[in-house]
Amino acid sequence: MARQEIQAAASRYTSRKIRGRGVGDQSWQYRAYDMYHLVPEVRFSASWISNLMAGARLFAGRRADDGTIEPAPDNHRSSEIVAQIAGGPDGQAKMLGAFGKHLTVPGEGWIIVRPNDEVLSPYSPEDGHDWRVLSVREVQQQSGRLTAEIDGEEVPIPEGDPEGMDPDGPVAIRVWEPDPERAIEADSPVRSSLDTLEELLLLNAAVKAIARSRITGRGLLLIPKGTRFPSTSTQDDAEDDLIEIFMTIAETAIRDPESAAATVPIILELPADTIADFKHIKFESEFDELAIKLRDEAIRRFATGLEIPAEILLGLGDVNHWSAWTLTSEAIRLGIEPKLATVAHALTQQWLRPILESEGDPDWHRWLVWYDTSPLRVRANRAETALQTFDRGVISAEALRRETGFDESDAPTEEEETERDEEETQSTEEEAPPAPPDLPVDESENEPDTLASASPTAGDGLLAAADGLIWGALTAAGEKLRKTPACPRSERSRSRDIASARLHTILSVEAAQVEQWRLLDGAWSRAPEIARRYGLDPECLTASLDGYARELIAAGVEHEYRLVPTVLTACLGTAA
Repeated sequence: MARQEIQAAASRYTSRKIRGRGVGDQSWQYRAYDMYHLVPEVRFSASWISNLMAGARLFAGRRADDGTIEPAPDNHRSSEIVAQIAGGPDGQAKMLGAFGKHLTVPGEGWIIVRPNDEVLSPYSPEDGHDWRVLSVREVQQQSGRLTAEIDGEEVPIPEGDPEGMDPDGPVAIRVWEPDPERAIEADSPVRSSLDTLEELLLLNAAVKAIARSRITGRGLLLIPKGTRFPSTSTQDDAEDDLIEIFMTIAETAIRDPESAAATVPIILELPADTIADFKHIKFESEFDELAIKLRDEAIRRFATGLEIPAEILLGLGDVNHWSAWTLTSEAIRLGIEPKLATVAHALTQQWLRPILESEGDPDWHRWLVWYDTSPLRVRANRAETALQTFDRGVISAEALRRETGFDESDAPTEEEETERDEEETQSTEEEAPPAPPDLPVDESENEPDTLASASPTAGDGLLAAADGLIWGALTAAGEKLRKTPACPRSERSRSRDIASARLHTILSVEAAQVEQWRLLDGAWSRAPEIARRYGLDPECLTASLDGYARELIAAGVEHEYRLVPTVLTACLGTAA
């Protein structure tokens, strides 16, 4: 998992200070929530981000020297604390989903944690905590006191100790995306689009008025036959006022869109010498068509202002399945993971580490709450491929679980693995052929012509050389793959953002197409030289590397260095 810089903000309510509340003008956040309720595009984008965030998984970890996050052991105290956040996986999914909307719309939210023995919530264990995620409308600061609206009731939040943390006391944590100009204030993608969204509301009203105003679309029909207005039966054939007729017909059209008034133009008779023929006058405005175009442009501007690819909001009708998957992957990387990092940072600084420090853990500052987005990246068509690839020994059991949507908590226990091995051994013994008859023992004292030796192993030099050959072959295959039907011309420019050696994990390639498109032709020209250098059979090395690369390409699986020894096993001990 690559290292990411966390630019997030979090603060716990203490007696010393309450960060951020009452600082600056926060009225824009209320406007942002109004837009969430009034503009469907805002609701869709916030809900889309929320649903993806809810699918992530929180875990306790420690940052390694290379920047990656190493999961904490299951029996470590940090793992126990993280597992209890929000009452477990279900509660964590709801919490992350709620912050998906809060961080997208107002850019800020609150976490209120209270001991459940005081709250007695049916959704949390009695000896645990009641976790609530609240919006900026539900948490208020007045006269230095913090009040939260929970289940319709105002609940005062007592001040915490700035020098430490009582895990058995209530805690209020403010989580926000910091504004780049003034970090103590919140920021969000909706904030910069508020004016655009105001325009969108006006344009929606204009389009609605155009759709409802039937009179503007039907117009006036001039008939050259006498000068009079149609009259009603209640006026004794008196001429009606034209404006009154306009209003009557318009009201009828709006009240009953299926009536004739909604579809038939108003008829006005004129002298024959005034007009030569029938004439249809339409009351259309040039703004009618322009309003629709301006509304589409406003929606597009809002889409480009989000932190996810605009195509997610505008629709994926013009992209193929590979492009759709790539866009979703980019959305996770650019729009979902930074928000998960914000929440994880808040839980690390204001919950996990204060508890570990209060319990006297000397390494409290090394542990953190982190997130796993692999469940969001599982491609539906990779599950069966992963099963087949695992059977061939190309990927590990951990990779199989990841690609089929499971995590390490679903791995079998040692007892289950032992029981399974015993059952397989018993089954193999039952099906094994009878043992060969005893043969005479050679009692000669002469040394045998050959001596038994341990199975040879590949050295670091051979492993590095083989890894380089495989990577080079996949790179060359990826370059060729860009010019095949698997990668449409419209997508080739985007495909260059993907490393050539990994392109086969995105594009779908059948096993027969590897040969058809000559993806690996010339890839093993140096294999005989390397085989002779390390005392291997050139044909064996070439065949092993080629077979492995073909399986990777057809299965859509990325090459891993740790699998190289397995690839070379068949060739170790074979001389040139």
